[in-house]
Amino acid sequence: MYPFILTSLAGFATLIGTLPIFVKINDKNKLIASACSFASGVMICVSILDLIPESLNYLINNYHGLLLILLSFLFMVIGIIISFILEKIVDQVNDNNSLYKVGILSMLAIILHNIPEGIVTFIVSEKNIYLGLSICIAIALHNIPEGISIAIPIYYATKSKFKAILYTFISAISELLGAIITYLFLAKYINNTVLGLILSFTAGIMIQISLNKLLPTGNNYHKKLAKIFFIIGFLFMLISLQLNNLIS
Repeated sequence: MYPFILTSLAGFATLIGTLPIFVKINDKNKLIASACSFASGVMICVSILDLIPESLNYLINNYHGLLLILLSFLFMVIGIIISFILEKIVDQVNDNNSLYKVGILSMLAIILHNIPEGIVTFIVSEKNIYLGLSICIAIALHNIPEGISIAIPIYYATKSKFKAILYTFISAISELLGAIITYLFLAKYINNTVLGLILSFTAGIMIQISLNKLLPTGNNYHKKLAKIFFIIGFLFMLISLQLNNLIS
């Protein structure tokens, strides 16, 4: 039961990212620029300093040297390519609202990120509840700005709080979905190699969305704030990762 609780808490922290839509903002351009750039900084930091190193840690049990690096890099590139394909699909569905696209692509990227996170949190929590708790806290911290990256663009594109919360909720519940899928079907098939490849794949998706959508969108709305909040987001996630290492 505890692995499900911890996975749910980590996932639903994403919904905290919807809180800014309930605050009256005089200059929405500044908020959009800040939110998108902050989320971009968070995602880049998570990808480079957490997902890719963790991927290598999982793969190193079965692969070594150049093969290890090439395998991780290959799946990261596959993630980038898949992300471009998703972007094209979203473009065809809605080619008039670029802000809406940012929200949808962020949601898709974070769903693909949250499912393996749910798998990892569930497996670790089953083996060690204290280590699972530390992972839960770390994931919850970086899920908040990821929620912002969905809620803010969707809200200001559609003017609908319901849609902003709904799309963020779909992303949040995907973490629990990863745990449920693992419990029902995948537990005996998930190994270090599979987890390592999933993490590299996810890193590729998040890097592409961050550099090709989130950060450019922030620059379009306010260049100076975009740069500042990208750095703030990166540093925020860096501190979060360091705190998680201390807890672990």
